[in-house]
Amino acid sequence: MTAHTFKVACSNCNLRELCMPVGLSDAELERIDDLVANRRKVARGETLFQNGEPFANLYAIRTGFFKTCVGTEDGRDQVTGFQMAGEIIGLDGIVHDRHTCDAVALEDAEVCVMPFSRIEDLSREVTSLQRHVHKIMSREIVRENGVLMLLGGMRAEERLATFLLNLVQRLHARGFSQSELVLRMTREEIGSYLGLKLETVSRTFSKFSEEGIIEVKQRHVRILDTQALKDLVNPPGSDA
Repeated sequence: MTAHTFKVACSNCNLRELCMPVGLSDAELERIDDLVANRRKVARGETLFQNGEPFANLYAIRTGFFKTCVGTEDGRDQVTGFQMAGEIIGLDGIVHDRHTCDAVALEDAEVCVMPFSRIEDLSREVTSLQRHVHKIMSREIVRENGVLMLLGGMRAEERLATFLLNLVQRLHARGFSQSELVLRMTREEIGSYLGLKLETVSRTFSKFSEEGIIEVKQRHVRILDTQALKDLVNPPGSDA
């Protein structure tokens, strides 16, 4: 153990329902407690894991915010996702036993380190854990397909509206407001994720603000008209 790692019990964690199977017996929960090796603190700007690094663990985010990104041929970082408390990261390493992206903390964060070998062993005994891991992997596939749809046919307004609605929905599941959020990422990072230039992101934020859909004060965003955002994504009268 170091100053950066210490034992943690899932049974006492208030995020348990978000990142662990529900309906576990006391005996199964005790086994799950053994799944987490330790917690690790990651300072803002630090990397949790890097592209090409050997894969050994999955990480449950306890506090903080992360972005995952890959380097492009021209030297830029392409953001592939944003992850928050209660979510699992590191799944990218399962296929080839090496991570295929970087995971960078956007603010001071803390993660629970879960050795994948333990997850595999315990999944054979606790079937609900195996199903839960499959659900997490399936959710990741669905998320990636959603990003491809975003980058495929949506206009800038639709992309940003979808992003804001998704973000506030995920935060609300963690007990936060349904209409207010603090953006942990920069507008440039949002643009990288949505396939938009920085100027386009800023212009679209301004447009939403002028139309009374949102109120923006630096990184604090208040959604004033949720329905307007939803109508941008699925216009009234459309088949969606």
